[in-house]
Amino acid sequence: MKTHVWVVDNIVDKRRIYPQIQEAAEWLRAGEVIAFPTETVYGLGADASSTAAVEKIFAAKGRPSDNPLIVHVASMAHVEAVAASIPPVAKTLMERFWPGPLTFVLPKRAGAVSERVTAGLPTVAVRMPDHRLALALIEASGLALAAPSANRSGRPSPTTAAHVLADLNGRIAGVIDGGPTGIGVESTVLDCSGEVPTILRPGGVTKEMLCEVIGYVAEAVGTGNEQEAPKAPGMKYTHYAPKAPLWIAAGPPAFLQKLVDERRAEGKKVGVLTTEENRHLYAADVVLACGTRRELATVAQCLYDTLRQFDETNVDLIYSEAFPEDGIGVAIMNRLHKAAGGRVISE
Repeated sequence: MKTHVWVVDNIVDKRRIYPQIQEAAEWLRAGEVIAFPTETVYGLGADASSTAAVEKIFAAKGRPSDNPLIVHVASMAHVEAVAASIPPVAKTLMERFWPGPLTFVLPKRAGAVSERVTAGLPTVAVRMPDHRLALALIEASGLALAAPSANRSGRPSPTTAAHVLADLNGRIAGVIDGGPTGIGVESTVLDCSGEVPTILRPGGVTKEMLCEVIGYVAEAVGTGNEQEAPKAPGMKYTHYAPKAPLWIAAGPPAFLQKLVDERRAEGKKVGVLTTEENRHLYAADVVLACGTRRELATVAQCLYDTLRQFDETNVDLIYSEAFPEDGIGVAIMNRLHKAAGGRVISE
């Protein structure tokens, strides 16, 4: 299969008809899988109501079958079509944060989406992306689109079309190249199907932002049951991992440098993931800066690209600094823990 690339300027004029978007929308209606940019990462979209189309997502990604997919919509009519009900708390948050990087887990409407989308669960995850190309594509297709990140399962999520092609070229029908994404980490997933709104995955909308609007918000605690299907993406399996093993070094720069020195003395080629402020502190084979500590949003934006850059260096292992778990820092550390497979070394 040859993967077609449509290059489209991110600035979409709603008064114009874009032939690239129209063609991609036709392919989606025909059951194909198309990658497209959102404000978080590139998504891999398919008709959420078609099991045959959704199966192509799983085949392209090599994704575990019990991992649910997020349904991307462009209107409240789409939400009402796939969800059996929308609790008042969810409506309040939709009014405040949509379009945006916030996904809601809601009771699903029977038969509205493929069982492969929901992994057989009684709930459906829905979000409205804050990206003109994404919304234009969804509107042009007339479909609610199941769309996980457009990468091979377990790899760092893609923030450029080049990342998508590096993982999926020849495995999907096409990709809309709308330039780099903005936020860089996936959406926050909020379970609104029960009595208490619960964060299942931290992301671009922080707990503090949610609490400002609705008061108390709970955070999910893992059950430890490997047989249990996760209610949202990114909860169960190792994700976002570079090719070389990654460890989080929980300590000051001197501690991380000590670890580097020990591994290099063993003949290992060692990489360090740090920030612009600290890059001069490390003597390693490869030192890559990922944003700035004074503005953690820049770390989130650069994280996946930086992890992918390590793949080009042939390092044997990577040590990453830890980051403050405040605001967007919670999402950053969540992704790093997943990328490291839970490997943390403390001073």
